[in-house]
Amino acid sequence: MPKLAIRSAAAEDAGLLLQMIRELAAYERLAGAVVASEEDLRRYGFGPERRFEALIASLDGEPVGFALFLPDFSTFSGRPGLFLEDLYVRERARRHGVGRRLVARLAAIAVERGCPALHFNVLTWNPARGFYRRLGFAASEEWQPWGGAGEVVHRLAREDREG
Repeated sequence: MPKLAIRSAAAEDAGLLLQMIRELAAYERLAGAVVASEEDLRRYGFGPERRFEALIASLDGEPVGFALFLPDFSTFSGRPGLFLEDLYVRERARRHGVGRRLVARLAAIAVERGCPALHFNVLTWNPARGFYRRLGFAASEEWQPWGGAGEVVHRLAREDREG
């Protein structure tokens, strides 16, 4: 049985994180969507105003996965939570409990920080939905994730500036 280790990512892991982010994007059929750089990851994950944290999983010393997460907040409960932005395990390491251990570590971090909830999104076609169900998570039947990027955000920002 391979030895599994999980650790917090450090600034020197920016290149490794970016490599696995690109692998995840390719898996999600979004390979061309990654515009992040190592410098972006260092600045926003390890700089003075951290915007995310990450965990790195290794099997027998070889990096095989990551979980990238950030705080969120529930106005109804008045409590912070954690949002799992991305969870990725390289194909050769799947079925070794890596994803489960990454999520378990993230849950432990949430409990340590007094965060009663862990949120994330899953693509409708992603077979990982079964994995999350087995862990006890459920999809919301009522809430849908919405968002906008690029031109939508810029157009609305212009409206605000123009008053």
